[in-house]
Amino acid sequence: MANNLTKVLALALIVIALLLGIYAWVLGSRSTPSVQPVQQAAQQQQFPVVVAAQPLKAGQPIPAESLKVQQVAALPQGAFADPVQVVGRVPIADVPLQAAVLESSLSSGIADQIEPGERAVAVKVDESNAVGNRMRPGNFVDVFVNFKRDVSAGLPTANGANGPEITKTQAKLLLSKIRVLAFGDATTARDPSGGAMSTVRTAVLAVPTAQVDALALAEASGSLTLALRSPRDEEVALETVAMRGRAGQDPSTLAAAGLSLSELSRGVADAAPPSKAPAARSPVRRSGDASIEVIRGGRAESVAY
Repeated sequence: MANNLTKVLALALIVIALLLGIYAWVLGSRSTPSVQPVQQAAQQQQFPVVVAAQPLKAGQPIPAESLKVQQVAALPQGAFADPVQVVGRVPIADVPLQAAVLESSLSSGIADQIEPGERAVAVKVDESNAVGNRMRPGNFVDVFVNFKRDVSAGLPTANGANGPEITKTQAKLLLSKIRVLAFGDATTARDPSGGAMSTVRTAVLAVPTAQVDALALAEASGSLTLALRSPRDEEVALETVAMRGRAGQDPSTLAAAGLSLSELSRGVADAAPPSKAPAARSPVRRSGDASIEVIRGGRAESVAY
């Protein structure tokens, strides 16, 4: 009887061991496939990043051939995936070979929007002279200047009295088809107002170098009006008082030469004194005869006495 009980217990233990083995195999077969794909996904996750194919110099626009796309496991903050986003931009510091080109390493803002030969100039505006604050960055405007006649001061005239630099009240076109870089806080890159009208105090314009002095003088001595242009209007004024030119001088030299208020307003500046009428010749008495020379009008004659 005891022998049979021992056999039963041994058989039960064998069955339990088999069941535990089967259970362990089932658990193992279920967990292995779920771990393996995660490991494979972690090994295969790559990100495209634009890197320098050759060293990039600070202050020089980036050419397309200096960039390439490289796959990396970790995506750096501010990295680019497409070289088109980087071509033409200017690094603020040297970028070494194979280094990722990051947004923080590139110049940004209005400076990137200025073309060679242009300067960014801020002018004061309000809703009365800036199309009711409806201008937006990227628009084109004509700049008009308004002068009021001022007789309180001026340049010396021929007779020594003071004459006005602005001889008459006038309004004229100063600059034609000037691009708006920023209007208030809005730039071509961002517009925090979402296009809504707000109170704006300054507008930043892209002005040719040789015309910056004319704009600065006009704003200081008169009042400016910005007239919004249609983007389809290609007409540009070929001659304005700000577009003066001198042969053989570059725009920076012209700007350094300066512009006077009288020139800007087309007033009298450094006028030459009027030519005086020739003085009548005094009668001349000739020695050795009894006559004198008399000049009447433009005719000379001798009169005996």
